[in-house]
Amino acid sequence: MARRKSSKKVPAKTSQAKSSGRSIWTGSIDFGLVNIPVKLFSAEAPASRIDFDLLDKRDFNRVRYRRVNEKTGEEVDWDQIVKGYQYEKGEYVALSDEDFARANVEASHSIDIMDFVDGADISPLYYETPYYVEPQKNGRRAYALLRDVMKKTGKVGVAKIVLRTRQHLAALMPQGALLVLHTLRYAYELRDASRLDVPQANGKGSAVSPQEIKMAQQLIQAMVGKWNPDKYRDEYHEDLLKLVEKKIKEGKTKVLESTAAAPRPKRQGKVIDIMHLLKQSVQQAQAKDGSKRQHRAS
Repeated sequence: MARRKSSKKVPAKTSQAKSSGRSIWTGSIDFGLVNIPVKLFSAEAPASRIDFDLLDKRDFNRVRYRRVNEKTGEEVDWDQIVKGYQYEKGEYVALSDEDFARANVEASHSIDIMDFVDGADISPLYYETPYYVEPQKNGRRAYALLRDVMKKTGKVGVAKIVLRTRQHLAALMPQGALLVLHTLRYAYELRDASRLDVPQANGKGSAVSPQEIKMAQQLIQAMVGKWNPDKYRDEYHEDLLKLVEKKIKEGKTKVLESTAAAPRPKRQGKVIDIMHLLKQSVQQAQAKDGSKRQHRAS
């Protein structure tokens, strides 16, 4: 049975962006004999998403995860849990947070720059997580010096840093008045793409004509704009919120409803006319651009 209609608006269980908050790491940037005391702050805001609870569909009671002792079946509190390394089957050595820090005190408290490279040489595939780097009071002048010389030379510092019990490869780079640290994937963490079946340049059956290239260039030119990250939104998230609100207004707050999947477009066996699609796309892009200019003029 469905419950009575609710007067509630869209649920408020969505994560909101917060300020940088407390630093997650304190140490120094080391390159050559220069030592710059700094702090790291997470650059990522909490994901804007709807938080869903897992429910038993029979009565809508919460389904919870528990930390259970494998032998006794009893629940274990967080303060009783330690990290253990199994060096032989059934034999463990336990490590505390202090042990991880003592393993290599210097490495765990430094951003150790090993090389300076051209930023364009680092493929986007390697980038993982961004962090803001803030100088401590006695490191402000050296911080500004490193930032300014990296801007002038166009170089990025390739460094190593220990975060949360793991050593990361990282790229240190200037961004405005800031230095930003991006953790990087190691080369062995990326899969080999050589076996993927992609068209080769001027390959048989995949060569494009000069006319197609020209038309594609026109399409790109018609779509050129300035990078403005605030312009882009998570439309799926917003549509999902609307669906949730609609279900609340309709009183569908208990029964699990199955939603029919949208029909998938049929695959066409015929060869795609790229020129035709490019022409249509250019016309649409130019028309859209023209309407924007007319709107701005009015």
